[in-house]
Amino acid sequence: MADALPFTDEHHLLREMIHGYASEHIAPKAAELDATKEFPREHLAGLAELGLLGVPIPEEYGGMGADLVSYCITIEELSRACASTGITVLAHCGLGMIPIVNFGTHEQKMKYLPKCCNGEWIAAFGLSEPTAGSDAAATKTRAVRDGDYYIVNGSKMWTTNGGVADVIVITARTDPDSKRSRGISSFIVEKGFEGFEPGKKEDKLGLRASMTSQLFFEDMKVPAENLLGAEGEGFKNFMRTLDPGRVVIAAMALGIAKAALAATVEYVRQREQFGKPISKQQTVQFRLADMATRLRAAELLTYAAAFRYQMGDRASDDCAMSKLIATEASTWVCEEAIQLHGGYGYTRDFPVERYWRDVKLCEIGEGTSEIQRLVIARELIGKEWV
Repeated sequence: MADALPFTDEHHLLREMIHGYASEHIAPKAAELDATKEFPREHLAGLAELGLLGVPIPEEYGGMGADLVSYCITIEELSRACASTGITVLAHCGLGMIPIVNFGTHEQKMKYLPKCCNGEWIAAFGLSEPTAGSDAAATKTRAVRDGDYYIVNGSKMWTTNGGVADVIVITARTDPDSKRSRGISSFIVEKGFEGFEPGKKEDKLGLRASMTSQLFFEDMKVPAENLLGAEGEGFKNFMRTLDPGRVVIAAMALGIAKAALAATVEYVRQREQFGKPISKQQTVQFRLADMATRLRAAELLTYAAAFRYQMGDRASDDCAMSKLIATEASTWVCEEAIQLHGGYGYTRDFPVERYWRDVKLCEIGEGTSEIQRLVIARELIGKEWV
């Protein structure tokens, strides 16, 4: 993308490095991982060696200490090569570690973050429940203080990395009498805790190599020092992580759609019908132009939101807008890619069907498109000019 935004030399070098590495070491195995549903541990090991499992984590805790724009670039380029790897790293860094960075004690940070950054441990976040999806304040998982422990009972679902994670940040209701979100707290859970049991891996439409599973807690004993932040502030704190998280999901969608567009351009140059490459057909050219234009618009808004956020503005409206436009535009681009491939696009001989299966989740995870529209509308209603 041309520098319509203030990208630094470091941003460009990071993109170059990740794109080159991912193209050589990750992309060639993406289709196989999708087919076998094998968790991409080998990819994570390579990324750990490059320091890419801790891009947004402060250096003092083993991370790269990079900004939100760098983190978006990382997830975009990884997802362009293999979306299952991209979302695995996204859940590990942005959902599993960032809450500890933002709300953890120094002791909690030193205990968990270095091992997650060097790839020794995998991190995850458990929020959604069978009856608490978009309405996350409807959390029913319960945590009761008992001396030096909290006793936790309940379950989580749709937890990316859940079945393989060593460290999981979860939410649980500590005050059942408080109204909705006010009685929810956050905890750091380790996979070996008594009473914790991960569920089976979900058989998903796309992102099939990533691990998505339920988590079950039956009288799980969580040490009191593993309370993350103040009691009763877990929901509020998690909401603070959503704004940058939405921008990163937007970047993930962009990466997948860019791969779909590149594959389509290559295909239409080679595919001949009526005695000439279909790239010479005006209708095909128009569709490609629309695909590229929507992607560019989504890309500009996504990185504008990232820059605005890292300059100290919460930017809830831009963050929600970036996720909304980038995920919906990217899904549309992947659908167009299948259409322009014709019958071949519907087969697994070409990658575009995988791109569509992978990108669809981006309209759902970390807040559906409908939730983004609610966020945007509420921000507008609060403006004086509305």
